[in-house]
Amino acid sequence: MKMILKCLVPGLVLLPLLSSPALAQTRVATVSMQKIFNNYWKTKQADSLLADRKAEMDKTRNEMLDSRNKARDEYQKLVESANDQAVSAAERDRRKKEAEDKLKDIKDTEDSIDQYQRQAIATLAEQKGRMRRNITDEIKLAVASRARAGGYAVVLDADAQTYIADPATPYYIPILIYNSSDSDITDSVLDLLNANAPGAAPATETKPAKPATQIK
Repeated sequence: MKMILKCLVPGLVLLPLLSSPALAQTRVATVSMQKIFNNYWKTKQADSLLADRKAEMDKTRNEMLDSRNKARDEYQKLVESANDQAVSAAERDRRKKEAEDKLKDIKDTEDSIDQYQRQAIATLAEQKGRMRRNITDEIKLAVASRARAGGYAVVLDADAQTYIADPATPYYIPILIYNSSDSDITDSVLDLLNANAPGAAPATETKPAKPATQIK
């Protein structure tokens, strides 16, 4: 039941809007949120920063692994020396104790590596989520700005999909089945967002928006 409601909600939300007599004169635009997000310069900057951060974390982890591997080699040498019959029993016992201590250090190091890896993954995920939320908020503001400038009352995401909970073959379908390119403001929003990108050419006068598609 929950899945059925989840599928119906988008349609139920849009149905009153699309069937309203007032919408006959409502100007409706569409955007590709995915295209805008992927081509916004701040998205690329954020991805680059995250990649650098991940590279730093990988370097630290690799250094820890190298230290662990070196300790393993030392441990093997200590085990071999502890079995050397050419030395006294007391010396062999001393070397055996040293090998046991080294093995404990190795286990502690491995625990630290595992903990570091889990923390690194969580940190990157949190940073990625925060950056993407901030970027999405900026995109929404730009969409609203372009919508107001073009006189659009409604803007639909052309990439939005809804889940169909068919027990046999669940699948996704687009919420927006058709839209005219004349009412798409994706490129206009991208121009607005990327106008202040580092190294971008000075912004030129914005062209008038194309006539909106009217639902009758």
